[in-house]
Amino acid sequence: MPDPVPLCSGLIEKIGEAKAHITHSRHIPNQHDQTFEKSDIINDHQDGMKWVARLLTHHEHGVVPHTDEIGLVGHRVVHGGEHFSRTTIITKEVKETIEKLSGLAPLHNPPNLTGIKVAEQVFNKARQVAVFDTAFHQTLPEHAFRYAIPNSYYREHGIRVYGFHGTSHRYVTKEAARYLDLPMDKINIITIHLGNGASMAAVREGKSIDTTLGLTPLPGLVMGTRCGDIDPGVLFYLHDSMGMSIKEINNMLNKESGMKGLAGANDLRTVLSKAQQGNSDARVALEIYSYRIKKYIGAYMAAIGPLHAIVFTAGVGENSPMVRKMATHGLSHLGISIDEDKNSTPHTIDISSESSAIRILVIPTNEELEIARQAFDLDKTRI
Repeated sequence: MPDPVPLCSGLIEKIGEAKAHITHSRHIPNQHDQTFEKSDIINDHQDGMKWVARLLTHHEHGVVPHTDEIGLVGHRVVHGGEHFSRTTIITKEVKETIEKLSGLAPLHNPPNLTGIKVAEQVFNKARQVAVFDTAFHQTLPEHAFRYAIPNSYYREHGIRVYGFHGTSHRYVTKEAARYLDLPMDKINIITIHLGNGASMAAVREGKSIDTTLGLTPLPGLVMGTRCGDIDPGVLFYLHDSMGMSIKEINNMLNKESGMKGLAGANDLRTVLSKAQQGNSDARVALEIYSYRIKKYIGAYMAAIGPLHAIVFTAGVGENSPMVRKMATHGLSHLGISIDEDKNSTPHTIDISSESSAIRILVIPTNEELEIARQAFDLDKTRI
């Protein structure tokens, strides 16, 4: 940093299973990546982080001579509650707060905290920095983040909309402002993050004013395995009339619903393939998926006012012309019209037609770069 080109990247999968898989790529300018892959037993995240340290300093694959060369480690932390509205240097108190917030994100904050503690041991000369997924959405006005339940549940227990994917929404907002040559505090857009998890954000004057995810990452759009918006009364019916336990309902809504529940697969590529082969469940699943996006486009246009652009991002948003086409079909009366040739051409940023009053953009997200930038910029202010 500040050069945004990565020196290396990597991934460790299946930690704690019979065999973990390690991938590490050293990026060499104007050459093919030098990639190292290995399967090995990695018992826990501490073992995994030690592998990271070895590969970063390896005589052939590494990019630094010693782990002491690492000055900053940026961590994605999913839930910051109302405590963290910006990137934060990690202290004992910050770790304690992240742990207290685990009740709001039980699947995410505990492993995030584990990553922090292990990195403190392995990279013990570095400053550890937390970048919160919820931080970008801390600008939501009260009328957008409050639920219409008794006040005490918010005031005493913090039950409200927090939103997630904030690092991605912030990154593509900045990139859209740069592409459209607009100041960050003037841009009005709708950002659509479509991956296995999915969310949308209404961004007015560069700030998030509404978002589809809430207290948890369950509501809003249809996702890979999550149901998105659902009548809360369904939960009572499942419990009272069908005898399902709270644990069973939670598992079903989070892990067995969404595209997996509708089409039998959570990978959208598989669903698209099934639909093309005539599978009616897959076709209906795609219609539900795209219709939910379309509804939120309309709602957020009402919330934002005059709009500069709609931005698609993340794995599905960046790579599925069919989803982009279906989600914007029939919106020409709102000034939204896609150019089918541009939409089907890879790596095209602006896919809007000449008649479209609102730009339709495809901007690849880069949460890793955004985390690095946030950590780097914070550190500069401390020097």
